[in-house]
Parts: sequence; C-alpha cells; structure tokens
Amino acid sequence: MLKGVLCGVLAGALWGMVFIVPELLPGFSPVELAVGRYVAYGAISLGLMLPGLAVLLRRLTGQDCRALLRQALSGNIVYYIFLALGVQLAGVAPTSLIVGLVPVSVTLLGRRDRGAVPLARLLAPLAVVAAAIACINIDVFSHAHASGGSLATRLLGVACAGGALVCWTWYAIDNARYLKRNPQFSSAQWSSLYGLASGLVALPIGLVAMLTHHSGAIEAPTRDWGLFWICNLLLALGASVIGNQLWNVASRRLPVTLTGQLILFETVSAMLYGFAWRAQAPRLLEIVAIVLLVAGVTWSVRLHANAPPAAAAPA
Repeated sequence: MLKGVLCGVLAGALWGMVFIVPELLPGFSPVELAVGRYVAYGAISLGLMLPGLAVLLRRLTGQDCRALLRQALSGNIVYYIFLALGVQLAGVAPTSLIVGLVPVSVTLLGRRDRGAVPLARLLAPLAVVAAAIACINIDVFSHAHASGGSLATRLLGVACAGGALVCWTWYAIDNARYLKRNPQFSSAQWSSLYGLASGLVALPIGLVAMLTHHSGAIEAPTRDWGLFWICNLLLALGASVIGNQLWNVASRRLPVTLTGQLILFETVSAMLYGFAWRAQAPRLLEIVAIVLLVAGVTWSVRLHANAPPAAAAPA
C-alpha cells in the first residue's frame, strides 16, 4: 500500500506541470497543445515498446483496443483540450482546483468497488476537501478584477475546467477497473499502449486542425515552435510516460476511493508551480486551501490503511 501511495503522489507532482504549459504557450490553441503533447507521447511510447511490440500487439483483443481508444480520448485528448482552455480563460488556480474535485467525484462513483472504505467513514475527510475547494474559489473570484478578463470569459473557463473534471473522473474509474480485471498487462505495458493509442488518435485531429486553422487568428510572433516542442516533449516524457506508469502502479495496488484522494497532489503541485512561475507568494486563503487539501488526503489514507478486511465492498 505504501508503494501505491508514493507512486500516486509522484504521479500527481508530475501531472501538475500540465497546468503551467498553457500559460507558457499562450499563442497556441488548446487543440494544438493537446496534439503536440500526445503525438510526442505516442512517439516516445512506440520507441519504448518497439522491442516487444509484435508480441504485445498480438495479445490485444478487440475489447482492449476499445478500452485504449476511450481512455485515450477521455483521459488525454479531450481532457487536455478542456484543461488548456480552462487555464487560458480562467487561470491556473481555479482550473486546478475545479479539476481537484476529481477525488470527490471518483470517491462517490467508486464507493462500491472492492476494498473501498464505506462512504460514511469518508464524509469527514471529504468535508475537509470541500472546505479547501471553497476557500480557493472564494479567493479566485474575490480577486477576479485584479487578474484581468471579463466575467463571461472566466465563467467559460470554469465551464471548460468542469468538462476536464468529467473526463478525468470517468477515465480514472475506467482505467483502475480495467487494470484490475486484466493482470496480463503490466503497468508499464498498459501505459505504453495507452500512449501509442493517444498518439494515433492525436494525428488525425492535428491534421484536421492544420487544414482548418486560420493564420490570422493568432499573431505569428507569439508562436515559438521551438519552445512548443520542448514543452510538449517534457510533458510527454514526465507527465505522460513516467506519470501514467506511476499512476497505473497506484491504481493496481489501491482501492478506487483512495486513488481518487491522491489525485489532489496534482492540484497542490499545480498551484505551487503556478506560484513559482509568477514569482508570487500564495495568499492566505490559498495557503489554507493547500493545508486543508493535504490534511484531507492524509486523513483518507489513514482510514484506508486501518480499514479491516470486512470493510471491503463486494466486487
């Protein structure tokens, strides 16, 4: 269990980087950011799995291919488009905190899975998490005018962040359940297949985006293609290849209700990276939110660690 928790925390720290890249590359559309990241992810995954690719592909069934396709769309392509739109329209903090609701949504939807702690015992740590999210949202909207952008733009960004929340909730539950039902794939193998599937899905989306792109929509000086590919290669290697493999290890070792809680470390990491990027200290409510998030997750981990075998829900 300790190994699973550590892998989940490290995956969250790597995933937190994805919230900063849209701010680093404001001249690129969310579709371009998603395509660049996942084409790079697919290429790296293909290189890593090339020695055993033929054997691994022969092991795939139609059910496996459908699972990879839906997870590539929900957990990668569509999710990241929504996330990038949220960051560009509403900012890092509100987007990361809305996506930070994933632990609550995953816990609620995964409460009947094997090994899950009864929901009644999780109400207290979930209340702490809810208090943290309330703090950050109060802070965000109380400083809306200082951060710039119209209210309509920020609300659209919040809606996009909500779309990212829905996508990742569905992916987290589907991925955890599929890995536990299919032990013939190691965490590394499934991560590589997932990356290859994401790259194959991203290619036609990128082609359509290139054909329909209007050159006058974005000013040329803001489009630094060198920085674009550096950022996307780093994301593909760190957040996608390494981060997803760590997450697969956590998903296989831990109940869904606990892996959902660990996603909060992505939120905390994203906020810390954002503060560092802006060279700005967190405000009081932001500090309170981070402390409450960590407290809520720690509490939930202790509840799972101390749960008796009889508390496990039937499969």
